[in-house]
Amino acid sequence: MSNYSVPEGPPAASTEQAQDLAPNTNYYLPAGLPIPMVEPAALYAPYWQGTRDETLKVQCNPATGVYQWPPQWITHDTQSFELEWVEVEPKGVIYSWTRVWHPIHPALKDAGPYIIVIVELPHAGGIRMLGNLLGDPHQTVEIGVEVEAVFEHHNDVAAPFTLVQWRVVSLDELS
Repeated sequence: MSNYSVPEGPPAASTEQAQDLAPNTNYYLPAGLPIPMVEPAALYAPYWQGTRDETLKVQCNPATGVYQWPPQWITHDTQSFELEWVEVEPKGVIYSWTRVWHPIHPALKDAGPYIIVIVELPHAGGIRMLGNLLGDPHQTVEIGVEVEAVFEHHNDVAAPFTLVQWRVVSLDELS
C-alpha cells in the first residue's frame, strides 16, 4: 500500500463544492450530463437493475469462479458463453485516482475539481471499477484506502437509473 498523495491545489471557488451533492440537487454531479441508456435486453441490464436495488452485480464464470468487469458476452478466462451475474460486496480499495480540474463536458465547467477513482474489489477477484469519489474535492487521496459504494438514484427522469459513487470508509466504521 502506498501513501502517495499530491498537493491539495487551489482553494475551492465556494464552500458548496466541498459538499457531496451538487448545489440544489440530490446528486453529486450537476444536471446536464448525458443520461445512461439502459436497455432491458442489453449486456449491462443486470448491473443496472442491481444498482436500482442497491446491490453491486458483476459477471462471473461459474466453472472457474473468475469475475470480470466490464461485462462481455463471453468469459475472459475460458471464452465460454456460460456467465452468471453475482452480487458482490460493494466495498473496495482505491487502486488509482485523479483530480479533474478542467472538465471536458460543458455541464461540468463549474463543477471542478472532482475526484475520479479506480476501485479494486478484493471480494470479486480484484476486478476494478471506475467512479467518482464523494466528499471534499480537495481531500487527500491515498492508494489502498477502503471505500464503499453509494447508490445515487435518479428517479426524476423518464427512464430512472442509479449511479454507483464511492466514499471513503471512515476509521470509526472499520472498527
